[in-house]
Amino acid sequence: MDIVCLDMEGVLVPEIWINVAERTGIEELKITTRDEPDYDKLMGNRIRILEENNLTLKDIQNVIAKMGPMEGAFSFLESLRSMTQVVILSDTFTEFANPLMKQLNWPTIWCNSLEVSSEGKILHHKMRLHDGKRKAIQALKQLNYRTFAAGDSYNDLTMIHEADGGCLFRAPDSILKEYPQLKIATTYDDFLSIIKEFLAT
Repeated sequence: MDIVCLDMEGVLVPEIWINVAERTGIEELKITTRDEPDYDKLMGNRIRILEENNLTLKDIQNVIAKMGPMEGAFSFLESLRSMTQVVILSDTFTEFANPLMKQLNWPTIWCNSLEVSSEGKILHHKMRLHDGKRKAIQALKQLNYRTFAAGDSYNDLTMIHEADGGCLFRAPDSILKEYPQLKIATTYDDFLSIIKEFLAT
């Protein structure tokens, strides 16, 4: 049996932190996993910036509430789910993801969580597992699934390399230059074609 594992931000929905940066005017929050491969360092910096600017979880959730899936993402995901099992593997947090998953008709998502104070300030990020995307692929393979993985950022590369098949979706030039051997899709039609080719083999 096959299973397809997809990143969330940059693949199905816009980058949450870029939207927060645009709404708040804090340029530093535009740095994402496309730019910084060390996720703990990235989140540590984000939490520090939120504290310095007195921003709470609610402030971020208010931004997310105005976001939606990327154009074409809903139809792509519905088509894919009609063909095979799909799991979203994301380094985001349940507190961020739920409103977006609702708009995508509740696909399965495996992600992380936040430690939040009684005043609503984000204190720490709690990773379910370090390198959790790759470890999820390993676990699925041990359950005798044939796996396909796709994403757009540095933190997706280990799961793509671990999977039986995979590709990049709208990845930045820096990643494309470093990993020219990986397949790349820039439209949802191309993306679906690459996955269909894997499923047919």
